[in-house]
Amino acid sequence: MLGKIGLIGTGNIGAVLIQEIARRGLARTVAAVDVKEPDVAMGKALDVAEGLPIIGSDVEVIGSRSFDALAGADLIISTAGVPRSKRPDGTIPTREELLTVNLAITESVANAVMEYCPDAIFINVANPLDAIVYTLYKKMNPAKNKLMGMAGQLDSSRYRYFVARAAGVSVENVDAQVLGGHGDTMVPIRSACRIAGLPVTNFISEETLGEIETRTRKAGGEVVGLLGTGSAFVSPAWAGLEMAEAIAFDKKKIIPTCALLEGEFGASGLFVGVPALLGKDGVEKIITFDLTDEEQAAFAHSVSAVQKTVDEVNEMSK
Repeated sequence: MLGKIGLIGTGNIGAVLIQEIARRGLARTVAAVDVKEPDVAMGKALDVAEGLPIIGSDVEVIGSRSFDALAGADLIISTAGVPRSKRPDGTIPTREELLTVNLAITESVANAVMEYCPDAIFINVANPLDAIVYTLYKKMNPAKNKLMGMAGQLDSSRYRYFVARAAGVSVENVDAQVLGGHGDTMVPIRSACRIAGLPVTNFISEETLGEIETRTRKAGGEVVGLLGTGSAFVSPAWAGLEMAEAIAFDKKKIIPTCALLEGEFGASGLFVGVPALLGKDGVEKIITFDLTDEEQAAFAHSVSAVQKTVDEVNEMSK
């Protein structure tokens, strides 16, 4: 258990995070901050706090419109940003199209963390994820193990779910990894996908796997299209909580994570989704393994897409 977890942003994802951190007992205190009016963070925090006796939790839940509520936090989870929402014409903005507005929000988030909890481990959930994590890194200059993004865990969960449904097995039987950028170029790693330890191709045809992998890449947009307003929130929150839990309880758990690469998988200087061992010190180790030639080429293509967005960030920063 941590002393304090700070949440920035109390939209749909943030609301799930507040209640789940309290229910799971990940920290003695959870402080949720949202600068928007009215006092959304305070209202959602109070709502959870008033239900704590029902679930038998003594976690202290705080809501505030001021960043000083984050003071002394051991872990920060930020969802601050404008979500993907369907436009009136039915089209859905890409994560990259959110870049301009969300970079401005990221600037204020970085300043707040540097002022009130500079030693905290930081998990970013806001999109476009890879670019925002890179921006936070450039602004905050933290130790590389202390900054990461939640993306691969969610993408891999979607992949696992679709595989389990197609194979007619429990989701608990499916292990899978999705690497690369958090967008349409992400790479479901078929060679690492296993059902009860056996190759996924023993259960599902190549054609169906191809359809599943395409659906995995488009899964976020599929949810946005169905909701009409807003984007996925329960599954991203659960994915972020899996990472937070690994850190809070020093689980040494391997989780697909957007982490800083320094030569792993042939990439350097970028935050990209890879398997990482998470524990009390954050990203404690990046796990590498051999990809097929096709997978390596797809990963390189995804890294190029991340680099393109980062280049846009650098240009905008000028």
